[in-house]
Amino acid sequence: MPMSHTSALSGTGVGLRAPHYRQFIEQRPAVDWLEVHTENYLDQAGWDWHVLQQLRRDYPISLHGVGLGLGSARGFSEQHLQRVRSLVERVEPALVSEHLCWGAVDGRQLNDLLPLTLNEAALALLCERVERVQEGLKRQILLENVSTYLRFRDDAMSEAEFMAALARRSGCGLLLDVNNLYVNQCNHGEDALAALVTLAVGSVGEIHLAGHLVTPQAVIDHHGDTVAEPVWALYRAALRRFGRVPTLIEWDSDIPALDVLLGEAAKAAALAAAWPAPAAVAASAKQAGSAAQPAGPELAAVQHSFATALLAPAQQEAALAHCKGEDNIHRFALYRGNLTATWEKTLAHAYPVLRMLVGAECFGGLARAYGHAQPSDSGDLNRFGGQFASFLAAFPHMAHLPYLPDMARLEWALHRAHYGADARAVSAADIAAVGAQRIETAQLRLHPACTLLASDWATLPLWQAHQDGGAAAFPAQMLGDSYAIVTRPAWQAQALPLSKAAHAALAVLAGGGQFGAALDAAFDVDEGFDVATHIQQWSAHAVIAEIVCND
Repeated sequence: MPMSHTSALSGTGVGLRAPHYRQFIEQRPAVDWLEVHTENYLDQAGWDWHVLQQLRRDYPISLHGVGLGLGSARGFSEQHLQRVRSLVERVEPALVSEHLCWGAVDGRQLNDLLPLTLNEAALALLCERVERVQEGLKRQILLENVSTYLRFRDDAMSEAEFMAALARRSGCGLLLDVNNLYVNQCNHGEDALAALVTLAVGSVGEIHLAGHLVTPQAVIDHHGDTVAEPVWALYRAALRRFGRVPTLIEWDSDIPALDVLLGEAAKAAALAAAWPAPAAVAASAKQAGSAAQPAGPELAAVQHSFATALLAPAQQEAALAHCKGEDNIHRFALYRGNLTATWEKTLAHAYPVLRMLVGAECFGGLARAYGHAQPSDSGDLNRFGGQFASFLAAFPHMAHLPYLPDMARLEWALHRAHYGADARAVSAADIAAVGAQRIETAQLRLHPACTLLASDWATLPLWQAHQDGGAAAFPAQMLGDSYAIVTRPAWQAQALPLSKAAHAALAVLAGGGQFGAALDAAFDVDEGFDVATHIQQWSAHAVIAEIVCND
């Protein structure tokens, strides 16, 4: 298979994060390239996609994935790979990268970068997976070393030896995270400088730099601070070894002002300027005879034991029996904490009002219960939480708050509207131009970001009271019908109150019915239904996206 060379990216880039979207769109700050997390754009729709489409005209883009879990012995998702392939085809990025890790077991996604056993079985699996991905994407990918808190008794080589062998056998390139090298040096006593020497010159296609957090149990790669001086020193050594490789500043938590991020990038650029760019190296061919059989039972058993212990602490002893080193109980707890923190953070982002209603502590408990009851089945965390309303409806401890499931349905509709496909809104003038006779039999199709909602409770007034500037109070009467439609005019998802008659009309349209039938449904509820006023309202809020005439 012909495969493209590693990208011609050069210079220093920064990770594009939502708090900086507007500044990049309006100011186009000076930076050589941008990296984005692949999973944030898999829907290829909504505000994030719109921003990426604007910025890729002016900046080279690197797609950095966190969800493929290439080392998962029994959980690799072909569907996720196909979504990545579709995104790569649309974006045409300069680089595509992923992590040397695993993250799934038997269909359950743990949504973390979990540590690999560094032995021949894992290496053979990774070679097979990399070949599958590179064949599917029709290009070379880069694989990144991850920070870890545990090492395994079955390890038969160092991390750097594993990476070097993987690049040699599979033809992939390497994304060298210098901060992760330093973190693992601290956590495991590994020699980061020796690791640099182990990796072949020309195999490293990109370098990452980031901040870390020092705790009593371990050094944590949290991407929430400036680059530490020992990491800068290691970066200088990497430049001496590999030349002026494209370098990225990562910052994913406690995201600062953009100027801080650009300042770190400028520091990296100044250090790199003293070194020549490496000679262009074509993607090496996969070594003959390196194709692998599916992962053996030993590797799968280790990962299954690890995952089981993450979810059931009583099983921790069996998992730690596979690990070497000291203080493993505390270090394993870091992975369990990551899992529950991911559940809570992800659900809190999708359900902010619900979190306010029950309180942070109760919400954290609900998030943990939901994570166990409804395992994540996707490497795309933007889809985690889709069953929260059903979970709440069946959760006995929340029975005294019977309106919570409807609040969850409303907030999930708002969350997914953010990722809904775009479409031009139909105006009142467009509808009038069809003519009175033809519009009767026409279908008025709702905007793809729209969702209709009906509740036996004052769900919408309660949600409105908890928006910015609201009184954060309960309506005088919670029991009572409320109707709404989630819309997304001007990229901002919102919940628009509806009368029962308007809801009836829009329900007919959402089901593919004709406009005349929709009006009949509205008049059945309210003989005084004002058609013109409602058409104006639907126009103003981008409710209708298409008129299909049937004559």
